[in-house]
Amino acid sequence: MAAPLNRLGLVVLRHSSRRPYRRKQWVRFPYHRPFHSTSTFHARETDDDDSSSRRAPPEPYTFNYSSLDPETRHHYDLLSPEEKTQFQNDEKAAYEHMSSPALDSELQGLVSQAVYDIQRDIPQREPRPRITPGLMAMGEVDEQGSGEDDEFDGDDISSIAHGELEQHREIREYARIAAWEMPMLGKLAKPFELPSKDKPLRFRYTTYMGETHPAAKKVVLEFCTRDLPDLTEAQRIKLVKLVGVRYNPETDLVKMSCEMFETQAQNKRYLGDLVDTLMAEAKDATDMFEDVPLDFRHHKWKPKLEFPEKWKMTQQRKEQLETNWQQKALKDQEREEAGQLVDGPKVIEQMLETMAARRLAAATVPPPRRQGRQRTLAR
Repeated sequence: MAAPLNRLGLVVLRHSSRRPYRRKQWVRFPYHRPFHSTSTFHARETDDDDSSSRRAPPEPYTFNYSSLDPETRHHYDLLSPEEKTQFQNDEKAAYEHMSSPALDSELQGLVSQAVYDIQRDIPQREPRPRITPGLMAMGEVDEQGSGEDDEFDGDDISSIAHGELEQHREIREYARIAAWEMPMLGKLAKPFELPSKDKPLRFRYTTYMGETHPAAKKVVLEFCTRDLPDLTEAQRIKLVKLVGVRYNPETDLVKMSCEMFETQAQNKRYLGDLVDTLMAEAKDATDMFEDVPLDFRHHKWKPKLEFPEKWKMTQQRKEQLETNWQQKALKDQEREEAGQLVDGPKVIEQMLETMAARRLAAATVPPPRRQGRQRTLAR
């Protein structure tokens, strides 16, 4: 691609150097012709002679003093009459040269050839044929994603590297939040207060810190049946029968969850509406389900181990233990004075001294000589 562009630059420079010689370097062209490279490309390819013959002839050159810029006008005023005449003749010759049909046709041909070379060097990718979406792909966002991937040109990283880069960006984002935004959250901190009786519902949410997870939309609801307002005991029992296996008879808690919708707010709203429906059904006196017994077979009762009463530490038990400790201390003191108390460190030191003396005595006594066996040779 670089070769046609270099060729195009050389062509423009070569033709721009053909204008008439100027005696003064500060003289400028008062006329600038617009240069178009793509508007006549196809027409030049088909019929160059026909398009050049239909071109309108250029207007005759007329020198206009007011069209000169201030600097050129200042230098033009300093010229002599002969130099002014020469200046006008040079401008006229340059205008006729640059607006000649032959030069324009040659430039258009060279530009068309350079554009053709550029398009030939750049590989043209054929467009993918559009696949008619089938029944299984209907409603999908990317219906054309089942085809082959584009050819890798070496100008990108792999999908695994993109995943690592995205994870790095996420870590940096949370680091910025922890450094700049979280310290300011301390101003909005509020002391914890126990929920009041008019708020018996407890919702639990799950977040995975920015990661997409199917369980992130799940909402869990817990409430105690005895905390619900405006419920009599018969209505509460009917509510327990309605919730069924979601009731825990040990803790008197009802636990429900929802993950049918895409957002946590929708699932929470659904659970709230469900509680309102259960409350309305429990208060309906048409049928109180008195003939339906309570069934808690779904719950596995766990044995609760109780701490023995004798082992509990009471004030009387503490005084008794202190008295026993004092008596044992007095007995140990009497034995120590009578020499009946065994001193453990002293016994160990005596044992070590006895073992060292035995080792020294065994080292000084020479070992007995061994008598070899006399072999009798049978004759």
